Amino acid sequence: MTREPYLIGYARVSKGDDQSNAAQRRALDAAGCKRVFEETASGGRWDRPKLLEMIGQLRDGDVVVVWKLDRLSRSLKDMLHIMERIELAGAGFRSLTEAIDTTTAAGRMMMQMVGSFAEFERAMIRERTSAGLAQARAEGRIGGRRRKLAEKQRREIAESVVSGRKSGAEMARLYGVSEPTVSRIVAAHRQDMQAKLA
Repeated sequence: MTREPYLIGYARVSKGDDQSNAAQRRALDAAGCKRVFEETASGGRWDRPKLLEMIGQLRDGDVVVVWKLDRLSRSLKDMLHIMERIELAGAGFRSLTEAIDTTTAAGRMMMQMVGSFAEFERAMIRERTSAGLAQARAEGRIGGRRRKLAEKQRREIAESVVSGRKSGAEMARLYGVSEPTVSRIVAAHRQDMQAKLA
């Protein structure tokens, strides 16, 4: 004989909010939650003590209940990770506002669809990043920040310092760069000159 699902509520408000967990607590109590874990923390953080305590105490057949999905997490990636932890414990999940219930076939299908869309989004981001890097390589660009100085400006800095017309500090002020940047430009220029003479 299967036992009646043990409903465990999770309520959260962000730090600094004027609101309290009272409204969520009432909704969770009305839904039949035997125990409610209440937290004051950002939904973007994974290391929430009450959330981790709740997950650690889940048993097979329990059901985690939230008033609204964003109470569990504001990040889709984190929410799916939390849902995975709940599922691994053999527990179900229910959101009162969105009417999602993973103890039903329709609810499980809904969460699988959400997970599939999230995975598709991650794959698209990876694909766009790879395509962008390939395009940059094809155009002779490599990763990192765009150079602040054009090649002509770099040559002018190097020649001015090497010839003694200007100091490194003067050229740095003139072009709005740091003195170490000027030193690197001058060193690279000297190496180029030596290579040409060799």
